[in-house]
Amino acid sequence: MTDTTIVKCLVWDLDNTLWRGTVLEDDEVVLTDEVREVIRTLDGRGILQAVASKNDHDLAWRHLERLGVAEYFVLPHIGWGPKSQSVRKIAEGLNFAPTTLAFVDDQPAERAEVAFHLPEVRCYPAERVTALPALPEFSPSASTVDSRRRRLMYQAGFARDQARETYAGPDDDFLRSLDLRMTIAPAGHEELTRVEELTLRTSQMNATGVHYSDAALRTLLADPAHEVLVVTMGDRFGPHGAVGIVLLEKKPSVWHLKLLATSCRVVSFGAGATILNWLTDRAARAGTHLVADFRRTERNRVMEIAYRFAGFAESDCVCGSALGDPAGRIERLHLEPSPRPTPSTLTLTAAAGIPFTASAAR
Repeated sequence: MTDTTIVKCLVWDLDNTLWRGTVLEDDEVVLTDEVREVIRTLDGRGILQAVASKNDHDLAWRHLERLGVAEYFVLPHIGWGPKSQSVRKIAEGLNFAPTTLAFVDDQPAERAEVAFHLPEVRCYPAERVTALPALPEFSPSASTVDSRRRRLMYQAGFARDQARETYAGPDDDFLRSLDLRMTIAPAGHEELTRVEELTLRTSQMNATGVHYSDAALRTLLADPAHEVLVVTMGDRFGPHGAVGIVLLEKKPSVWHLKLLATSCRVVSFGAGATILNWLTDRAARAGTHLVADFRRTERNRVMEIAYRFAGFAESDCVCGSALGDPAGRIERLHLEPSPRPTPSTLTLTAAAGIPFTASAAR
């Protein structure tokens, strides 16, 4: 299958794929320097790695620890069930579309089983492992601070989820216990690659599905009528990194929200709703209407719900006429804003250059 979509997670088989040898038959298995370098290279590019192996879990995991690579793998599935089931659970655990996963195995029958049940997942034979970093689907256009620490952020996220499962109180109390912090700031030139990456990688919480290139973002950054804003978050478990982008064109009577995209990792923290409330509060105090672009895709239903709950709806308001006719399948959703508070579960700050009001703080 030919696909230039960037792989977000590579799922490894173990025996005679990740390492040479078989756990249940050999006293020791061998990890070659070439494969070790593949693991490190993909990790540095922000590509997550997981395991789907038919093996004794404890024994296989001890080998991963002995070889010094256990830390590189998230959501390992080591057992005796079908590998397609393991790959599906990994995708669900990461909240990734199957199209963004790849699977590598030395056994043609195992690759065929995964391909049959999950045809969107790209499958590779073990002999191609060392060639994977050179393939376009494993080669993001840029390496950013967030991409280089993506695995660590996901691992912190799993620890956060585990803490949530064991927390006995109400959800709002748990969210307050996280000490959630959100910052909204103008994108600098060094942050544009992070912004571009968000428009490329985010599908569920992307209002239009449009990818803005680095060149396009730099043009908008130089335009005084546009704001290119980066949203970052963190909590007591560590940084979430850059989790959102707001692309706003400001006209005298209407602010045009051309793009809102947030990482699926922060959906449960209400990031999208918080950003929309903050933006609505700003627009209300500026005395201007808001018009948001929205284009339905196969995966962004959650973003549409966020817009609707924020009060955006179809309208014949004349303010939209200043924006010209929407192209293609773009819808224009309208809101006549009123001041909004930020949820008490989160501390919101805005960096220099962004007007900020008391109602936007906790």
